[in-house]
Amino acid sequence: MMVSALIERELTETLPIRNGVFVAVVGPSGAGKDTVIGYAKARFADEPRLHFVRRVITRPSDTASEDHDTLADAAFAEAEADGAFAICWDAHGLRYGLPADVDWAVADGHVAIANVSRAIIPALRERYANLAVVEITAAPEILAERLAARGRESRGEVLARLARSANVTLSGPDVTSIDNSGAKEIAGERFAEVLRKAMAFSDLSDMI
Repeated sequence: MMVSALIERELTETLPIRNGVFVAVVGPSGAGKDTVIGYAKARFADEPRLHFVRRVITRPSDTASEDHDTLADAAFAEAEADGAFAICWDAHGLRYGLPADVDWAVADGHVAIANVSRAIIPALRERYANLAVVEITAAPEILAERLAARGRESRGEVLARLARSANVTLSGPDVTSIDNSGAKEIAGERFAEVLRKAMAFSDLSDMI
């Protein structure tokens, strides 16, 4: 059995995972989630308490998307079976996974930050005792403009994606909404404040 599978078994026996905080960044395509995360990563470059999660995706990495690790479909399925991921999901014909060491980071009192699908928020709420959901949004016309600029989809596909996003709503005391229609510094600083509060919470948890 691989070490990652042992990690998975040990941690899942004590769910939900406590001590630290998992910050789930969600929102429609084109809202600028990776931009906001990147701003915070540069802002807190010397902060050891923050763990910015590098996702694994069944899509080649390119300069137009986030910097992620890539696995072919078969290799991803094998890694999932071996317990290499804390959590996985499917979206837009691709598979996404967060490495198993995310669980250890949270268990050790760190703040883990990851761009995830809104569909897995219920699973994250079960897995992590301390979850902060940050929903990055933008005006519909800005979303359409950003998606079109990517050049990955046809106009019809862009409109269909926007329609699906409009039908998804989040609620709860753990949800913070940040509008990223303007300068990235504005949304970036609001997100930075969420991370400061998460670190303060983790520090208090270590004292209890």
